[in-house]
Amino acid sequence: MNRLNALGLMAAAGLALAHPARAADKVLRVVPITDVQMLDPLFGSAWVNVVAGEMLYETLFAWDSGLHPKPQMVDSWSTSPDGLAWTFTLRDRLRFHDGQPVTTADVIPSMKRWMAIASTTLRDITVSMVATNANTFVWTLKRPFPLMLDALAAVPSRMPAIMRAQDLAQPDKAVTSGIGSGPFRWNAALRVPGSRAVFDRNPDYVPRAEPPDGLAGGHVVKVDRVEWQVIPDPATAAAALQKGEVDLWERPAADLLPLLAKNPNIRLQKLTPIATQTMMRPNTLFPPFNDKRARQALNYVFEQADQMAAGYGDESTWKRCHSFFICGGPYGTEAGAEGFHQDFAHARQLLEQAGYKGEKVTFISTHDIPWIGQQAEVAADALKRAGVNVDMVWSDWGTAISRVTNQAAPDKGGWNLFLVTMTGPVMVLPLTNPAVDMGCTRTNLWGWPCDEGVERLRSAFIYADEAARPAAMDQLQRALLDAAPYAVLGQAEQMIGFRREVSGVLSSPVIAYWNVSKE
Repeated sequence: MNRLNALGLMAAAGLALAHPARAADKVLRVVPITDVQMLDPLFGSAWVNVVAGEMLYETLFAWDSGLHPKPQMVDSWSTSPDGLAWTFTLRDRLRFHDGQPVTTADVIPSMKRWMAIASTTLRDITVSMVATNANTFVWTLKRPFPLMLDALAAVPSRMPAIMRAQDLAQPDKAVTSGIGSGPFRWNAALRVPGSRAVFDRNPDYVPRAEPPDGLAGGHVVKVDRVEWQVIPDPATAAAALQKGEVDLWERPAADLLPLLAKNPNIRLQKLTPIATQTMMRPNTLFPPFNDKRARQALNYVFEQADQMAAGYGDESTWKRCHSFFICGGPYGTEAGAEGFHQDFAHARQLLEQAGYKGEKVTFISTHDIPWIGQQAEVAADALKRAGVNVDMVWSDWGTAISRVTNQAAPDKGGWNLFLVTMTGPVMVLPLTNPAVDMGCTRTNLWGWPCDEGVERLRSAFIYADEAARPAAMDQLQRALLDAAPYAVLGQAEQMIGFRREVSGVLSSPVIAYWNVSKE
């Protein structure tokens, strides 16, 4: 039975999911991309954890819809004439969900923890962070850092969330309380793992006065509760949206977009003008992908059109692109990738040069997220045609994302290959794109690539003035193609679908649940 027939049968059967919508209901019922796995966005590498993190926590600065850094928890700031000392003052009436005030005693350990795990570039040039009082601190650097505010506003897969100092006694451990200072509170009592996650409006939250703009401005919550209903089957999710059993679907399946577009009660909207990126991420810790020639081979194994069509259907929603920094973004060069095309003979040659002799390659994936599973199936077939002995391991998304963080050998619970999508606004800058961090610390993004030469070029771009950045980007892009921390498989628009009763959905790097109204 095909998906559209199944959809019709389920609708005819009157499938009931959770609670029917009511006009006076101020509960926004959402089908998320997948279930949230943890409440610490610094440790949860799945994007859903960042979405939850934006609801529960705040950051010092935030990106607006144009990816410009704007103050969020910060009220005012200044820099010394030499650019080495930054003074930040927090805005008034910041409080954690338990009622205690947010102070510099919370901010400083939060930022130190974030730097140690997710921003080693900034960590390495930090001299000190010293509080002058409960609301003001001075951050002193070894050298001027032109992208300081961009770094503090960025939404990488590990966001710089401010947490309670008492939760950070073991900074290398994930925080589980869910207690932040954000506009929503975590409702642990209504949590059903694998099925439901509930976020209540924080009645004590005081938003900024500015209008909302992306993740910046006033985070004014206009519903009483956001309830995530995890519905893995896309046809079931589409039926629920059409019948009004849910109000919003974060990432509708591509093959169901035409059906949803015909429904006058449903609106489809791009989340952001910057497309998402699909990548094949190799684990560089173990053969064969510890040799860059094996990683380079991946660029000749896959045909981007096959991959993107499998995940996203009609080409109107996707495009070919070999830029690490998103075609259409400010630094989306494809320099050096002109010869990339599917060439199994060349891929085999590179694999042989890397010493590959047909050993099993563990490729982990999931069908919980349809576009990932569909692309993984096509990718596995291409790998086999290129002579790779693929061991395809399917699991639920939670298991897959847990395994991808495991640095053990593939036969000891680790992995070799992982296909994933990354939101475009994160990927457009070398500073914020976590997948091009090739620092040899093993604290970078899973796959843990190590290349100090690339890191020097990445640093050169970060410290370059505006005029020098195009040339610095060209060098970095070419060096990344040689080092091959991952293979770019293309990029696609990120669509969201919601009922006509819903309004105020912002164009944003991450879906924002403030400013959203429900009639």
